[in-house]
Amino acid sequence: MNNDVQTIVSAQRDQLHEWVCTRFNQLMKEQRIDDAMCFADEWFEWLDPDQLEEEETLYANEEEITGYYEELIND
Repeated sequence: MNNDVQTIVSAQRDQLHEWVCTRFNQLMKEQRIDDAMCFADEWFEWLDPDQLEEEETLYANEEEITGYYEELIND
């Protein structure tokens, strides 16, 4: 992965983490405890600071994959 792509993926990951934390806090503030717990169950890796940096981010470039596919079916 080149630096430009790595920077974009890192920024998207940061935005996702911020959204997860904000949404969880919003649900708790609204006293929607069951919803917050279900949300946290789905996103627990992003909410746990001990696991946050260990969670893998898988990335695929759709255009690159499409190009590989086109090569395969045209051969």
